Amino acid sequence: MARERRAGYVLLFAILLCFAQHGAAQRIVRPDPTDAAHPFDTPAAVSAPATDAQFARWREQAKAALFIPKIAPPVAAREFGSFTVMPGVVAHRVTYGTQFGMRVTAIVYHPDHVSGKLPAVIVVAGHGGSKSTWYEVYAGLLYASAGAVVVTFDPIGEEERNSEHLIDARAHDTVLPGLESPARMGGLMIGDVMGAVSYAASLPEVDPKRIAVVGYSMGSFHAALAAGLDPRIRALVLSGGGDLDGNGGSWDSSSKIMCQGGPYQALSFLPDKGAILYALHQRAGETLILNGAEDNLVAVPHHGESFFADLNTRVLALAGPRVPKIEYRFYPGVGHRPSWVNRDAATWLNARLHFPRWQTISPESLGETHIAEWAAATGAHINHGYESEKTEGGIRAVGQGFPAPTRAQLQVVPDGEWKMHEDLYTWQGWARRILLAEGLPPDVPEPTPPRPPRPATSNATPKPPSH
Repeated sequence: MARERRAGYVLLFAILLCFAQHGAAQRIVRPDPTDAAHPFDTPAAVSAPATDAQFARWREQAKAALFIPKIAPPVAAREFGSFTVMPGVVAHRVTYGTQFGMRVTAIVYHPDHVSGKLPAVIVVAGHGGSKSTWYEVYAGLLYASAGAVVVTFDPIGEEERNSEHLIDARAHDTVLPGLESPARMGGLMIGDVMGAVSYAASLPEVDPKRIAVVGYSMGSFHAALAAGLDPRIRALVLSGGGDLDGNGGSWDSSSKIMCQGGPYQALSFLPDKGAILYALHQRAGETLILNGAEDNLVAVPHHGESFFADLNTRVLALAGPRVPKIEYRFYPGVGHRPSWVNRDAATWLNARLHFPRWQTISPESLGETHIAEWAAATGAHINHGYESEKTEGGIRAVGQGFPAPTRAQLQVVPDGEWKMHEDLYTWQGWARRILLAEGLPPDVPEPTPPRPPRPATSNATPKPPSH
């Protein structure tokens, strides 16, 4: 009898040990929330899901806080010609409408000779990026060759939305007077993503239920917020970010006040803004986040695996257990880079968008391209400081043999037309309108001269991280 009792105790101990080990593997490790440099300032998960009405209120309140109009600006698309980039892919020069009747300049990549409804991919640039940056061009060619319509566009203050047509200009970082200016700037940039979705959805060949948005760095922030505010976005792939945290966290503390810090602070009325924004999107679609384990511009290690496990717990508590979890991966030895042209992203997007030309093949069969070598051979533009193997230059992208169009080919609006209506495109034109809207003199400051970005190759911990 004693022997049987001892055997039972041993068995019970083994079961308890198994549960304990499983629990340890799943445990969420929260850093000290009093750490001023890296606050993990997020509430505990709620006890019951929010109602549909509550989600609708949060969405409308967030749009209002960012001055995103209730009625979207008309698409009013104009085309300025097209050219064949490579066999099977045609690039169209397009503008579409944004706030105050202004225009967004875009290159839209179309597959030719594809029947049936097509998916669409919207590409959102990081700081200093534009439609001429290598990853915009590469994503356009990669996913258009797969059978998608791909929209790439200039953020406000870059390239054709810059008074001097500068690239890597970062004019949108220039601080404007007025308490509302940062929220308005963020709202414009998020609204431009939503405008690209409206443009894509307006095309008769596009399936409005198969629209994805991919965003990098600053673009990950704008894309994540756009996906929370626009349920038409069904698939979301973020890289070099996606770590939406709480009040006082790394996004609130961003040194980029106009396009990141200020807009995120404007949403601080939300009880758990990161989880609410993702819950809004996860109710309509899915998310994949691809970050480097040594990305200095993401708040690593505080925003690593444990951060996203905790974020998923809070999202599922808000939206209910049936919504899909946020998927995330960290690449060892990798820094800041747009990984949504790699095999993981291409495979994930194909499973959700069903690219017409990839239904009988796998992305693995397309080979890969080392981006640093490709850029050197084709002249594709990589922003200064990101050519290294650890960052953008080291990406192994799906596909081989892609060309890189010249900036002249990628210019959308003819010079004469652009000069005649410059005020409708540029940051200065937008800034004047904002100052007037806030009741201030329309004295637009000179744009802050762009500073070369700190190369994202150091292992030093930033203070605080600035996306």
